[in-house]
Amino acid sequence: MAPEQSDRRRAWQPYRLILPAGADPAALPLLRARAMRAFADGFVAVLLPAYLLELGMGTLEVGILSTATMLGSAFATLAVGTWGYRFDGRRLLRAAAVLMIATGCAFASLSSFWPLLVVAFVGTLNPSSGDVSMFLPLEHAALAGAARGDARTALFARYSVVGALCAAVGALASSAPDLLANQTGLARVDALRSMFVVYGAIGAIVWWLYRRLPGRAAVAGPAPAAPLGPSRTVVVRLAALFSIDSFAGGLVVNSLLSLWLMQRHGLTLAQAGQFFFWAGLLSAASQLAAPAVARRIGLLNTMVFTHIPANFCLVLAAFAPGAQVALGLLLLRSALSQMDVPPRTAYVMAVVTPPERAAAASFTAVPRSLAAALSPSLSGALFAAGWMSAPLIGCGLLKLAYDVALWRAFRSHPTVDA
Repeated sequence: MAPEQSDRRRAWQPYRLILPAGADPAALPLLRARAMRAFADGFVAVLLPAYLLELGMGTLEVGILSTATMLGSAFATLAVGTWGYRFDGRRLLRAAAVLMIATGCAFASLSSFWPLLVVAFVGTLNPSSGDVSMFLPLEHAALAGAARGDARTALFARYSVVGALCAAVGALASSAPDLLANQTGLARVDALRSMFVVYGAIGAIVWWLYRRLPGRAAVAGPAPAAPLGPSRTVVVRLAALFSIDSFAGGLVVNSLLSLWLMQRHGLTLAQAGQFFFWAGLLSAASQLAAPAVARRIGLLNTMVFTHIPANFCLVLAAFAPGAQVALGLLLLRSALSQMDVPPRTAYVMAVVTPPERAAAASFTAVPRSLAAALSPSLSGALFAAGWMSAPLIGCGLLKLAYDVALWRAFRSHPTVDA
């Protein structure tokens, strides 16, 4: 084969359609694993409240279980940040995938509140629109070492976009239990239960994908991973601000927003799934556009100035007189609210030294997870008391305060590129 033909064939290798220019192909298994996990998270977030209500639990129990899932993820993420740098990242990722398998099997076989609460705490279920699990810092650290500069921001954008798209498809798949029950006569609770079996099976696929990771993709860049050192102060400041944002976001995680749509506006499970599908597509499109916006106005400005109008939309949705207006405002919010995700991740990686990246990813994720874990129970209690729209209002106002505080604190802070 002529050299020109060989070069042409390499130029059309499939990974080049997924990875940005300048990114290491070793990141590809991570993107595939993210896609599978996001698909599972997409249908679980919509189905979880319906499943728990079908088991005879109330809205307060839904909130408590959502809190338990996020609190457990926070502690697991903290463990990764504290001790994870001592171990091979590939083994930790495979261990997390095994835990995902066990979580699906346990939720498919248990029906009582207390056993499910324990599984929610130690397992990998994700009731939110983003990734709040121990997978996050491990994958972020590996991705940070696979690209530099604008390519790194673009790679994190692809990572987020893949997650958002697959979560959208997963949300659409949440109508499967009702279709299965109608077609086969299977009890609705058993049809819902079968989706947790699917969740466990996806965990097995994720485990297989992690086995394909080469060693160099499992560490945070060319330097050995290390605990936080010179960047500790800036990471603590970022973590404190991110925790405000996450506490607010925990008030309206997807499971609780699904519950709000079904109880406040009478949406069916299939209709809620369709809403989250379109919301996910808009979110994916916004994250895909985020690198181009960040190149023009900067990482921090992209994080802040796309977030503010999204939060106004959320507050207005709480006062919407009907389902159509509420859904329109929530979809507009989805088109803007996640545009800060790729720049935020790239910003954290850019303000710390390369050896600190795994620890920084973990220690900015942990307070976010802990803060977000507290608020679903509060939302569940507000729902049970009849204050159905209070969580949306509180979320929007707190997020607006976070945006202003973040911009004022870091608008003059320098970044590094290594």
